[in-house]
Amino acid sequence: MLKASTYINEVIREIKKVTWPSKKQTQDMTLLVIGVSLVVGLYIVLLDFIFQKLMTGIL
Repeated sequence: MLKASTYINEVIREIKKVTWPSKKQTQDMTLLVIGVSLVVGLYIVLLDFIFQKLMTGIL
């Protein structure tokens, strides 16, 4: 079983190896996620509207 201090030192060593994204990359990816979410949301709303009209017409 590892000591707590050994574990923490290993975690710190691994975190230093991480390549963190730049501020610009973070902003770009955030905008991409928001954009894709909006497109998918609109697609779902459109399908829901179409199916609702079809079901109303059938019933």
